[in-house]
Amino acid sequence: MAVQQPPWSLPTQKASEPVLKLYNSLTRTKTEFIPNEGRHVKWYNCGPTVYDSSHMGHARNYVTQDILRRIMTDYFGYDVHFVMNITDIDDKIILRARHNHLISQLRSNTNALTPELVEQVLTSWMSYVQSKVGKGLDEAERLAPSGEKGAWPTLAGQFQDATWKKANLQRDEKFEMHFNAANATYSALVKAEEQLKSGQTGVENAHVLIDVSKDVLALTLDKQLGATVSDHTIFRSLAAHWEGEFFKDMRRLRVRDPDTLTRVTEYVPEIVAFVEGIIKNGYGYAIDGSVYFDTRAFDRADNHSYAKLEPWSKGNLELLEEGEGALGAGTMGRRSPADFALWKASKPGEPEWPSPWGPGRPGWHIECSVMASAILGENMDIHSGGVDLAFPHHDNEIAQSEAYHECSAWVNYFIHTGHLHIEGLKMSKSLKNFITIDEILQKYTARQLRLAFLTQLWNSKVDFSETLMTGEVRGIEIAFNNFFTNVKALVSQSEAEGLKLDGNNPFQQAERELTESLHASQAAFRTALCDSFNTPEAVNVLRDLVSKTNVYLKTPGSNVDIGLVQRVARWVGNMLRMFGLGEGETAEIGWGQERGEGEGNLDREEVLMPYLRILSSFRDGVRKLAIDKGDSALKDILALSDKLRDTDLVPLGVALDDQEDGKALVKLVQPAELVRARDEKRALAEAKAARKAAAQEAERQKRLAALEKGRTPPGELFRPPQVPEGAYSRWDADGVPTHDGAGKEVSKSAGKKMQKEWTAQKKRHDEFLEWQRKEEQARE
Repeated sequence: MAVQQPPWSLPTQKASEPVLKLYNSLTRTKTEFIPNEGRHVKWYNCGPTVYDSSHMGHARNYVTQDILRRIMTDYFGYDVHFVMNITDIDDKIILRARHNHLISQLRSNTNALTPELVEQVLTSWMSYVQSKVGKGLDEAERLAPSGEKGAWPTLAGQFQDATWKKANLQRDEKFEMHFNAANATYSALVKAEEQLKSGQTGVENAHVLIDVSKDVLALTLDKQLGATVSDHTIFRSLAAHWEGEFFKDMRRLRVRDPDTLTRVTEYVPEIVAFVEGIIKNGYGYAIDGSVYFDTRAFDRADNHSYAKLEPWSKGNLELLEEGEGALGAGTMGRRSPADFALWKASKPGEPEWPSPWGPGRPGWHIECSVMASAILGENMDIHSGGVDLAFPHHDNEIAQSEAYHECSAWVNYFIHTGHLHIEGLKMSKSLKNFITIDEILQKYTARQLRLAFLTQLWNSKVDFSETLMTGEVRGIEIAFNNFFTNVKALVSQSEAEGLKLDGNNPFQQAERELTESLHASQAAFRTALCDSFNTPEAVNVLRDLVSKTNVYLKTPGSNVDIGLVQRVARWVGNMLRMFGLGEGETAEIGWGQERGEGEGNLDREEVLMPYLRILSSFRDGVRKLAIDKGDSALKDILALSDKLRDTDLVPLGVALDDQEDGKALVKLVQPAELVRARDEKRALAEAKAARKAAAQEAERQKRLAALEKGRTPPGELFRPPQVPEGAYSRWDADGVPTHDGAGKEVSKSAGKKMQKEWTAQKKRHDEFLEWQRKEEQARE
């Protein structure tokens, strides 16, 4: 009978894994995320309209979208195709480019401060006060035509009244912006008039007046000369410049580049074809060279519904007209006020492209529909953007795309990032109360900004404040930094002392509890991110695990399991990196480097720490010697200095060459070369020392031999056994022979010779006795 394996049973899952749910603007609920094609995710993100500096609102939107994208790719492992557009032709771009061009032209044509220039600015200012500032004023306070200049000082005084200003802002949210522009121009006019009277008519003064008054002047110049601006490059160069600045800012914020980048001006033929398709399907109509989307026809269709995101905003004419842009043609000829432009007939002073309806340009909403469809097809998984775009922009995108594709769902999940408020106030480029990304990065780091957004839900309003940055954000950053620093120091110490990384007692209660905390944290972290990317909760999970690990490290009497602490630190660091909070090699403990511009991929910690550890160790040794105040402290400090030079710095490739002035010359040399030179120097020194030692030993032996000759007392020098038995028969009192063995008296010459030998022996014996005495003292 053949031997068989025993039966095997399928394991029963004790706890189910959470599924990813997203807050979907199409349902206003958290819905399970199910991609159309396995792990492949099609994602389109609304990009910027490039006509000015990127600001904190852009940072909020694009950093947040980057965080969500990183979670999807780096944590959940989806294969995301991230597409983003650049709006490089738009009413705002056209107006800004024309204004800049006309102001520049005026500057170039002005070579002196003249009464005519002052009158031109004054006329523009009066018009601006009536049309712009007047919108916010109470009917009774509006300035009489031609009386603006005389009444302005009184109005400027009222502006200091917070209650009065607040009432005007309620009538027009742009009141403060318009007032400030008018007030600056008024002050410049007063100064220019004084300069004219005093003959200060130089071109510099003229240019100052133009520059200060440009916001006021531009409107009048555009009315007069805007139609003459026809060069496409004027519009394209403005957009190209600010597109470049936008991506510089995004890279400083560590926002990943899109997988695919599209520009409106590169898709105009596709846009024309798309509009033709919408008309063919019965949802568009042409009027005077423009084409509009028929919202009523679309809404009446069986499988369509207009304004899926915000159906309650259908009748909001203010939002609808804002969506049509400042150069819109109004409601003339449109079948419904809600109908929006797919294609705009170009007026003089606007860029144009050929179309079946005449020269024109794309409407704002159509661009995203066309570019997203061109790249991702008739359906996508995710569409994202700022919440301020939900209506009418995104609702119009959805409608025209579903009209073209004749589908019921162009987007499966619509996600909108929340508004940004700064110190409680809404920030808006149109209100000119925005903070640029360059300005904010001079105050805070990219990591700190990203942490600020991570600590608040991606789809909620963010209140960016000094308190947030210096309080919670700074506290989080310090806590993580301290944790990683302590763990790396512990690991470095263990490696230096040769300790095992798995600890001595891995199954102690403290280790068991920390291991369980790690696993629980990993589960809680996943649960938080599955809950519609709940990054505040996910960050709290990491902070709590760090706190528990710190407690473990401080537990008295516990043998630290370094391997376990490393696992915790690496996982925490990897999750923080996943959020885009650091850079560098993932093998290192921590959340990577916070690098400045131009630092590239340099890992400062990896480069500097070996040197800093040696410096710190040297400092510790000097401090201990100074504190102990021993008699040999100076000698010992010099010994530490030599050890630093000859032992510690050599493997790092640092050579210290002591100079006569007491200052060492620092040189960087290949470590192997330094080690070889050090070893050769040591070998020569050892050889020299050996030769010296050998010579000293020979001298010592010679000395001992000489001393040994002095062991015999001089009185016994001529007695046996020093001389043969019977050699002498009689001696004097000192022991010098007087008669030979036969009794015969020794000769005078022989007696003198023996006396001389006796004297020499006496000296040698005295030296021997002295040496013997010293030896006995040394032994004692």
